[in-house]
Amino acid sequence: MSKRSDDPEWRLDEYRARIDALDEQIQELLAERARAAQEIAQIKQSRGGETVFYRPERERQVLAKVRARHQGPLPEEDVLRIFREIMGACLALEHTLTVAYFGPEGSFTEGALRKHFGGTAEALPVATIAEVFRAVTAKTADFGVVPVENSAEGIVGHTHDLLMRSPLVIVGEVVLRVHHQLLSRSATLGEIKQVAAHPQALAQCREWIDHHLRDCEQVAVSNNAEAARRAVDEPRLAAIASREAAAHWGLPILASNIEDAPDNATRFFVIGRNPVGPSGQDKTSLLLTAPHTPGSLHALIEPFARRGISLLRIESRPARRGLWEYVFFVDVAGHEKDPAIQEALAELERGGGVVRRLGSYPQAI
Repeated sequence: MSKRSDDPEWRLDEYRARIDALDEQIQELLAERARAAQEIAQIKQSRGGETVFYRPERERQVLAKVRARHQGPLPEEDVLRIFREIMGACLALEHTLTVAYFGPEGSFTEGALRKHFGGTAEALPVATIAEVFRAVTAKTADFGVVPVENSAEGIVGHTHDLLMRSPLVIVGEVVLRVHHQLLSRSATLGEIKQVAAHPQALAQCREWIDHHLRDCEQVAVSNNAEAARRAVDEPRLAAIASREAAAHWGLPILASNIEDAPDNATRFFVIGRNPVGPSGQDKTSLLLTAPHTPGSLHALIEPFARRGISLLRIESRPARRGLWEYVFFVDVAGHEKDPAIQEALAELERGGGVVRRLGSYPQAI
């Protein structure tokens, strides 16, 4: 007896056949895209000189088009991640990027690296933020990924201090939602005697710890991945770390998303050796100083405000050259090649301010 169109099994077979046909088309299109990427690589190499394979501004434009076309039903974040992986795999046919990052495998910084570059980039873990800068400067790595600020805990001062004296430029940013998991070989919360994490992670989970692990000793370590490593060998110790760390070390997750602020996020900079062209949706990071006189901060901001340039962030850091003297890290909307930004910076310099351009880069998407 033949299957009928109102038979559920018949309809399942029909849709499975349709999915098979669509998968075949997708695979053909992926191969066609990859071949186009190879042609682009050959054109670039034929020009001579240093070949720039990775173009952050171009990737941002592609992702912006993906977002504009998106109509569901897949979540937009998933579609963007898929396209990042496609772009990363095509780029690997031209050149495999080596990207240095702060922290061991399974850290949030590695998660930011994977979100930005995809799974095909060669990740190079290093022990300190300074080593990330050194690896990129020495050309051991093509790019580096370093944390800049957390929405709950504020700026990462060491990154800012290194930006003050490094010849490298900011070429991209990544915003990563931070979800903390409690990892341990203990079977229950009652068996845990110690909870280990980076001090910021302990602070971000303070209320949860006070409620569920109030009698446990809190152990501050250099990073959350290190806490996870310790939890492998210490069954009465729990680590606060990422899902990636749980998978890497094979640790059970006893509690999920234990951060006190559900919208907790960390911002990372991608650093490189060469400036990035305009993408159409950019930020520019600046290091500004002004004479130590009344109204000097207003004088730094006013040229931007008068030209309608949005200030997205302003942070002060000790200038390290005199007591109570400060420099200001400023993020503005737009690219440093935009005429209005060029005019504002020129005005600041004419007025005696010191301007250092840390980089213009595509806004995170």
